[in-house]
Amino acid sequence: MISSIKQSPYSFVSTDFLPKKRSIARPQFSPLPIIKNIHNGFPDQSFSSSKPLHVASIENLGVLKRTQQQRKTECQAYEADRSRPLDINIELPDEDARLEAAKRVKIGIYFATWWALNVVFNIYNKKVLNAFPFPWLTSTLSLAAGSLMMLISWATRVADAPKTDFEFWKTLFPVAVAHTIGHVAATVSMSKVAVSFTHIIKSGEPAFSVLVSRFLLGEAFPLSVYLSLLPIIGGCALSAVTELNFNMTGFMGAMISNLAFVFRNIFSKKGMKGKSVSGMNYYACLSMLSLLILTPFAIAVEGPQLWAVGWQKAVSQIGPNFVWWVVAQSVFYHLYNQVSYMSLDQISPLTFSIGNTMKRISVIVSSIIIFHTPVQPVNALGAAIAILGTFLYSQAKQ
Repeated sequence: MISSIKQSPYSFVSTDFLPKKRSIARPQFSPLPIIKNIHNGFPDQSFSSSKPLHVASIENLGVLKRTQQQRKTECQAYEADRSRPLDINIELPDEDARLEAAKRVKIGIYFATWWALNVVFNIYNKKVLNAFPFPWLTSTLSLAAGSLMMLISWATRVADAPKTDFEFWKTLFPVAVAHTIGHVAATVSMSKVAVSFTHIIKSGEPAFSVLVSRFLLGEAFPLSVYLSLLPIIGGCALSAVTELNFNMTGFMGAMISNLAFVFRNIFSKKGMKGKSVSGMNYYACLSMLSLLILTPFAIAVEGPQLWAVGWQKAVSQIGPNFVWWVVAQSVFYHLYNQVSYMSLDQISPLTFSIGNTMKRISVIVSSIIIFHTPVQPVNALGAAIAILGTFLYSQAKQ
């Protein structure tokens, strides 16, 4: 608060300050003198200060004799406990902007981890299948490794165990059936054809999603969604026709995997509404139930005798590294799926769909480089068209 003090029309007299002397000593001021309550010095003025005042500036301060012309004394002051505001602009970071930046970094870490784990899984999975062509057992080992990892995490309290009931497992069962079929079909496909070709065909999953939702569930979509399916279907068809190492079993495996995963997503959306299970625990429960479903079928289709013979042959050809390949593909399969489900808790379905499209690009490119897969220009063009269509679909669906 800025105050203004003006000298009283009465002049200073010697008896006001020094009763025994006629002259007044020159006032001495500290760097920030304090003007105390001087009510007695100005008898006719109702002036008082409940707070000490610091002198800011003094103009024409003087003491005149009784006969001299009265001069005006001005004193500007401010309260001691309230300082003047300083014109200093200090911009503090906005809290919302900081949180948004942290969220973007977190999502970026999720995506980078998801893509990296998926690439590593596909590389080791293909190596195992080339030396040990038993996709049913390979799929079973992948689910078993993930189930074991989560059970250990829950037992050691590294992760909190989910609170489930019979209704939860009942609604999860059709999801697990579809997940098991899709997982085995994709593994069968990669045992017969190149990894890049399997993922090119699997990029056509949105077409299956729209067709199933339209004709079985009666859902309607805008025209832009249907138009986005044209490049997806055309690109996949062009890649299949121009594939040098085309195999019908591998092609059908990828197509069945697409259809199964579409039903998995539909069952998951319908059955898991209102369930308070995190993405990590949800996928853990899904893996365990899928393992129980798959194990008897794997034994019936391939059997322990074929597995023993194939295992000995693979170890003799590859050496001890083959065991590490099996462990790596099993562990990384669970990790990349777990991260993908965890990311669903943090991002929108559109962002997840775009991330899934970019994941396929990274897998296709890395597998071509690592396995030296021969690719014709027309085949690469078909893959690019199919992936572009998948991106357009994700935009149109939103």
